[in-house]
Amino acid sequence: MRLVLGALGRVLILLLLFAPPALAQAMPGDADKQAIVGTIRKQLDAFQGDRAAEAFGYASTNIQHMFGTADNFLGMVRTGYPAVYRPRSVDFRELVTTGGRIVQKVLFVGPDGVPVIAEYFMERQPDGSWRIDGCRLDRSGDTSA
Repeated sequence: MRLVLGALGRVLILLLLFAPPALAQAMPGDADKQAIVGTIRKQLDAFQGDRAAEAFGYASTNIQHMFGTADNFLGMVRTGYPAVYRPRSVDFRELVTTGGRIVQKVLFVGPDGVPVIAEYFMERQPDGSWRIDGCRLDRSGDTSA
């Protein structure tokens, strides 16, 4: 018996086979949302105190391998992410999925007074905790995120 699929049927099969994980991944519940915000807050607090090892501990294994040492990591944040390193204000926005990844949006006002939106890519650990697997800043000044 031969199955004949129309164009729509073929598209649906392709979507199911190659769909990004976001289509199958449920948004985290309230407890996970609180844990994600807590992880980011703890890292920000560690930056404020220049506690490199503590801040580095909230980074994913991939990020840790990329920078090698806590001091390298803190140096990168200090020079490349001044709004994150020494924010004037921090406002947590929505939690979304982007490309199959959980992303926490945060509005920072940097030391220069310029607002930026940060997208924190979060990674669930085998023990259920969350680590930060990257942060991208949108320097457009758009505060509507």
